[in-house]
Amino acid sequence: MPWEDGRVTEVYLEAGKRRVFACAPAWPGWCRPGRDEESALAALAAYAPRYAGVCARASVPFGAGSAAAGFEVVERVTGSATTDFGALDVAPALDGEPGTAQQAEQLVTLIETAWDLFEQTAAGAPAVLRKGPRGGGRDRDAIVAHVRETEVLHARMLGLKERPFPAEDVAAAGWVRAGILAEIRASAAARPPEGLARSRRPPRFVARRTAWHALDHAWEIQDKSD
Repeated sequence: MPWEDGRVTEVYLEAGKRRVFACAPAWPGWCRPGRDEESALAALAAYAPRYAGVCARASVPFGAGSAAAGFEVVERVTGSATTDFGALDVAPALDGEPGTAQQAEQLVTLIETAWDLFEQTAAGAPAVLRKGPRGGGRDRDAIVAHVRETEVLHARMLGLKERPFPAEDVAAAGWVRAGILAEIRASAAARPPEGLARSRRPPRFVARRTAWHALDHAWEIQDKSD
């Protein structure tokens, strides 16, 4: 069902052989997987209230009920082995369209909020988390290390030449994250250059992936905390 004014939330689908991600391109981090398109869209709708909490922290207006009331699939992309493993990997064509400086700034705000939520959630969680299928049974410190270390991958997707760092080096993590934000702020509103290398991604895709990654693991810690 569409919003009262007739609008629906635009989404795209990244479909692997065994897993499908549904993502709302206007809302970095609001991405959920499922076994097929239907279950991915259902999961996306179910997580709208949780994502609304992120937007509230960022002072960005977001109505969970209206946003999840109707979806319009505007693009489908073929996923990869990484998609089936459980991570976003393939940028849709819509990420190649130019945006505005205001849109780029909102991306930056929501990424920062996702990182802050993750770090605060981890800081307040027990070291040993309740075990279950989600996350492969990792405890808090292993999840924190994984999220921080993956920021190097996100930086390299933007063409930044960052080196791996010890996960406990908070200053190094902050430096890498600052570089990611600066690059997204500077280039997310522009059309990405043609012929990006396989390891590169458009800035808007990187914004979406890094916000999703931080939020997914923040919610994992919340769900597994005693």
